[in-house]
Amino acid sequence: MTENRSLRVTAARLEGVVALDGAKNSALRLLAASLLTQETVSLTNYPSDLLDAQIHVGMLEALGKTASSSEPQSIQVSEHGLVKSRLEWDGRSIRNTLLILGALTARLGSGSVPLPGGCKLGERKYDIHVMLLEALGARVWDDEDGYLHAEAPHGLVGTDIHLPLRSTGATENAIIAGSLAAGVTRIWNPHVRPEILDLIALLNKMGAAIRVHGQEHIEISGVPQLSGATHRVIPDNMEAITWLAAAGVTDGDIEIQDFPFDDLEVVLAHLKAAGARMYRGENSLIVRGSNCYPLEISTGPHPGINSDVQPILAAWAAKARGESRVVDLRFPGRYGYAEEMARMGLQYEVQGGMLRIQGNGGQLRGAEVTALDLRAGAALTLCGLMAQGETIIHNAWQISRGYSNFSGKLNALGASSEWL
Repeated sequence: MTENRSLRVTAARLEGVVALDGAKNSALRLLAASLLTQETVSLTNYPSDLLDAQIHVGMLEALGKTASSSEPQSIQVSEHGLVKSRLEWDGRSIRNTLLILGALTARLGSGSVPLPGGCKLGERKYDIHVMLLEALGARVWDDEDGYLHAEAPHGLVGTDIHLPLRSTGATENAIIAGSLAAGVTRIWNPHVRPEILDLIALLNKMGAAIRVHGQEHIEISGVPQLSGATHRVIPDNMEAITWLAAAGVTDGDIEIQDFPFDDLEVVLAHLKAAGARMYRGENSLIVRGSNCYPLEISTGPHPGINSDVQPILAAWAAKARGESRVVDLRFPGRYGYAEEMARMGLQYEVQGGMLRIQGNGGQLRGAEVTALDLRAGAALTLCGLMAQGETIIHNAWQISRGYSNFSGKLNALGASSEWL
């Protein structure tokens, strides 16, 4: 998909059954972990058509890996020659290059990657990644060509890593790098969330020795090498919340299959209080004809509300009548999407670090808006589903970074959407 495509959507009531794909935020980490072994890593429930997943596979292939698929929604990453320590990549970058650097340094003793890209969410620096690699004994530097380098010619050495904040990416990188480091690595103040546990589950299948001690610390006993493994990617909890909110704002009736209940307890509690009518099945969640009430949320580390969730819940707030309040503690000021929603008639204001939304029962009008990032694009789509007239979302390729077959699933639920 080219980066100038737009998505057109009109108001609709969504009804039907939707199946969740594998989680983007897990699949990318599992792909990075495949660099730790020369044996084959097979992933099932793999979201193969996500743009960020395709970018990541391209990076693995540029390093010398081979990726193939024996059936839909699966991938096998194997190795038939030498893996390069420098990632030559002229295409769009993703933040996962930092994990690629950790994996290359741990296995090969050195690595070089383009500086990371991805969603522009305030200040997302890489200092903490440099700190943890240096703590493990690597020398790390960047250059004028936009590359980040690390080298540890005698291998990484386990140590105690004290993270200054509960960073998902830094926790993942420390786990990946520590898996092949000599001795024991302890990660203090980690961010233990579902994608982290999924990464640990794969690595332990590959022969790593990783134990989680709650949110206090993660202990990794380094091993000399890792083997191949087969692993099922967890369902995407962000996609789950998106369809849940879509049912609410359109007064719809949606059954969400393979719903990750345990990963979303706090969000579900907030939405239940905000009027969501939810019925739990054996392996699915049915959302039926919700009354959207105002909500007050603040984002925080798991099991709290993830920063990615708040744009989606802002669409819920637009449907509600009355004032909702949103505070993003992880990425202060991540409210640019509200200005785009205002083009559709949303009333809002930002006071300090708080977004205040004056919901008007979803009385929005179609407009041309721009997806500033992945979740903003999904949130604008939800607004388009309740707006009068036609909504065109520019820069909508962002949505396909994290949602598989987004327009197709919308249309299967009764929407009218198409790529332009």
